Order: sequence, then structure tokens, then C-alpha cells
Amino acid sequence: MRERLPEYLKRPIIDTDTTRNVRKILKHNCLNTVCENARCPNKNECYTKNTATFLIMGNVCTRNCRYCNISCEKPQPLDSNEPEHIAKAVKDLGLKYAVITSVTRDDLEDGGAEHFAQCIYQIRKTSPDTKIEILTPDFKNNKSALDTIINARPDVFNHNIETVRAIFKTARPQGNYDNSLEVLKYIKENSKIETKSGLMIGLGETFDQIEETLKDLHTCGCDILTIGQYIQPSKAHLPVAKYYKPEEYDKLKELAASVGITRHQIGPLVRSSYNAASLA
Repeated sequence: MRERLPEYLKRPIIDTDTTRNVRKILKHNCLNTVCENARCPNKNECYTKNTATFLIMGNVCTRNCRYCNISCEKPQPLDSNEPEHIAKAVKDLGLKYAVITSVTRDDLEDGGAEHFAQCIYQIRKTSPDTKIEILTPDFKNNKSALDTIINARPDVFNHNIETVRAIFKTARPQGNYDNSLEVLKYIKENSKIETKSGLMIGLGETFDQIEETLKDLHTCGCDILTIGQYIQPSKAHLPVAKYYKPEEYDKLKELAASVGITRHQIGPLVRSSYNAASLA
């Protein structure tokens, strides 16, 4: 039997002219969002701020991470018009800060790096003053793919470590903890792009294991950190081992600062791109 969701993790349904307009723009441009596909608890709040996190390269994934609500299926070919549609939506929404993420596309030779780059180029054409953050898969630590990203010059490069080393293979069976660290390290050492990472808590990790992970991220030069509570999407996903209490997040903030990561968002409902512009 699943533990009842604490009240402080519940969010009200919000339906306003602004939220409806955001949905209309996304639908008109045939775009996916991680807000909808990953059942983000902050979706309505972000929509009221006239923003959303774009999900590119389809809405099915080639990996089967055990915490994620996005389906693992054979993906469709890339939509070559998607970068232009993303750019149009960014302009229509008047975004000063755009966040683009994707499913993992291990079926593509470059993991979709060039598609990310084209989205960045198209946004720069139509909204040159808009800052761009991308949240990417690990590209299997393909340096050529990472160079493609570096050459496109996003303002922030985000790749989530997601969980601690001891739980990583359980949560992300097709991923690799050290590969994720290497991706962040390579971007930091070969560009001036700011790097960002995040993790979920509540999967059974210890405080010491969280500290180890934060030290690993700091060693890789990670500039920005997010930490939030894991919420089980369905009974088929990993169960929640613990719901952290609000006061425990204060200790995590102190921990992040103590290891040297001073720019962070840490709280029960914090997600990778939640209020992203405030940390950039």
C-alpha cells in the first residue's frame, strides 16, 4: 500500500486565461512538454507564469528509468520542423528564458545533439535576447555530440545525476553514474557554459550518500544544483522510501553550501527547470 502523499506536496488545479493560452500555443505548434509528459506537480504554476519546459524529439524514450512517467517505446523519426516550432512558441510566449529538454534517443548516432543545437540556433534567430537552458541525456558520453552542444552555446547546460551512486543502477539501469559526471566535467572544461545538475531524494539514499554525490558534482565544476522529493508516478514505478520533511531541506541547503555549491534550489517540489531563470 502506497503511503499517502503529504499535504505540503499537493498542488491545486489552476485554470486561467494564461494557462489556457500556454496550452493553446503549445498545441498550435504541435509541441510536447515535460510538464505534461512527466506529470510535473508545478505545471500549473509555471503555466500561470506563461512558461513551460519544452520536450523535444518525441514523447517516448529509448530508456526505461524506473522513476520516470515517460514511456519506453520505439521512437518516431525526428521532426525536422520541430526547432522552428520551438522558436515560434518561445517568441509567442515572450519568453526571456527558455528551457528545452528531451527524451533519451539512443537510436540516434549523436543521441540528438544536433537537434538540440538546431533548436538553439532557431531560437537565437527569432528571439536573440532569450537565454537558453538545455537539459540533456548523457549522449552515452559521446564527445563529438557534446562538442555539437558546446558549439551551439546554450547559456546553461543541465544534465541530471538524478540519484546517488548506490541507487543509480536500480533507478537508471541503462545509465552510468560516472558517465553522467564525465558529461558535466567535459562541458565545464571545454566551454564557458554554466553547468547544472539535480537529484531526486526519497529513493532510499542516506544523508552521507547525498553528501558524496554533491561532492562529486562540485568536483566536476557543477555551478547550479536542484534537489526535490521523488513522487511515485504509478504503482509500476519505484516506491517512495521516504518523504523528506520541509525542515530537512534546510539541512540539505547547508550541505550544498558546505561542499561549495552556492547556487541551488532545494525544496519538496523543486524540479530541474523550476524557476530556472532565477538561478541563471
